[in-house]
Amino acid sequence: MTYSAQDIADFLKQHPAFFEEHPDVFTDMRVPHPHSGQTISLAERQIFTLRERARDMEWRLSELARNAKANEIITQRVMGWCIALAGESNPQHVPGAVALGLAREFKIEHVALRLWNLPGLAADNAHASGVSEDVRTFAESLKTPYCGNDTGFEAVSWLDAKPQSLALVALRPAEDQATIGLLVLGSDDPARFDPDMGTMFLDNIARLASAALRRLEAPAAG
Repeated sequence: MTYSAQDIADFLKQHPAFFEEHPDVFTDMRVPHPHSGQTISLAERQIFTLRERARDMEWRLSELARNAKANEIITQRVMGWCIALAGESNPQHVPGAVALGLAREFKIEHVALRLWNLPGLAADNAHASGVSEDVRTFAESLKTPYCGNDTGFEAVSWLDAKPQSLALVALRPAEDQATIGLLVLGSDDPARFDPDMGTMFLDNIARLASAALRRLEAPAAG
């Protein structure tokens, strides 16, 4: 009668005491080394497997620690940005605090912000000028932030220099409301705003910026 490898495996699973009853089999059994042509004892192979698992677990824990540290830094920077927005006493200065604060806290080389549909924004405010109807239409169609290396958008002309990678973030008070602006983030690093990157962070920035800009929804007094 011929037994398959699966038959043997099933037998050992059904008889967990086999190696206790036959310790000589466990001691004498030789199996291939996972990284060489040599053979090692079953006990050595088990130790090798446990060490590999331990190294893998150590790597995973290190990765978690690195991610936790990175998230902590991002949280601190977002907090600093939000504190600056909340502390701005002049509503007309809030747009500048949004753009310059992002550039400062997150070391973004090129940042621009243009706004509309805000009755309280002064006509001579630098953030209210140079917005074409095409840009407004584009921003209205932008339901999630754009990230990539295509710098041919009209809004890129708002930046002080042409970036290597770009993020375009539409601002709106709520998902079902009209846009009030477009935030343009440019980097000299082609990989900073990668097309495959997640946009949760940028979505949160959009919501926070839009909330701060609601101070300009009411017409300015006088």
